[in-house]
Amino acid sequence: MWFDPTDRTCLGNEAAQTMARKIAFLASNAPSAQTARAALVARYGDVPEAEADVIVALGGDGFMLETLHRTQDLPAPVYGMNRGTVGFLMNEYSETDLLDRLAEAQEEVINPLAMTAQCAHGALHEALAINEVSLLRAGPQAAKLRITIDGNLRLAELVCDGALVATPAGSTAYNYSAHGPILPIGSDVLALTAVAAFRPRRWRGALLPKTAHVRFDVIEPEKRPVMADADSIWVENVLWVEIHSDPDVAHRILFDPGHGLEERLLREQFV
Repeated sequence: MWFDPTDRTCLGNEAAQTMARKIAFLASNAPSAQTARAALVARYGDVPEAEADVIVALGGDGFMLETLHRTQDLPAPVYGMNRGTVGFLMNEYSETDLLDRLAEAQEEVINPLAMTAQCAHGALHEALAINEVSLLRAGPQAAKLRITIDGNLRLAELVCDGALVATPAGSTAYNYSAHGPILPIGSDVLALTAVAAFRPRRWRGALLPKTAHVRFDVIEPEKRPVMADADSIWVENVLWVEIHSDPDVAHRILFDPGHGLEERLLREQFV
């Protein structure tokens, strides 16, 4: 449980529970999400997210990531309900039993990746990524990347469509589509995965400790331009990108019992 289970003095009925647990309802622009928000606000009330005990996000995974990034400095955890498509980070949608589900929800804590990238014009760009940081070719020719881990050169030249570093939470997203490994939640590991590697032939990447600092240098950036993307925050024409897990930022996500990230990751592997 994400709150003190002994604090149940105000949990006698729905109205009392709502007062005890102030909820902020946020929704994507999708009509189904907006309709759901209106129904939930009418039933449970609504407070500004800065005053909430818990934030309920209504939408898909993209909206969940957006909400986590925007509210990362707030103390309230985020409980998602799926009004989108895949909904890997979301719980099932229901209007009638929300307060009981919030009371029993289990918390997962995720540390994002911190990206620093320098573009061809010399500017530095910083961003956080809950799922992954990816480098992708931005022209007709394959990218050439040099990979350094913790200051040690590990791969002098990777010829590829791109490469990425993924967290355990993001390992079932783009990383999995690129044939990267699914990582258990809570494991102190990051996935370094190649996208369509040409040289070394079929090189798919490596498992790295969570403490690793990864640096990609772009070889021949003018001839073979590369862009960097951190959870849809993208930088064009990068010269180099550095990535590491940021332990100072902790995203708190709530899941229904038995449906947390660990169970979801296992299910993904036995479909």
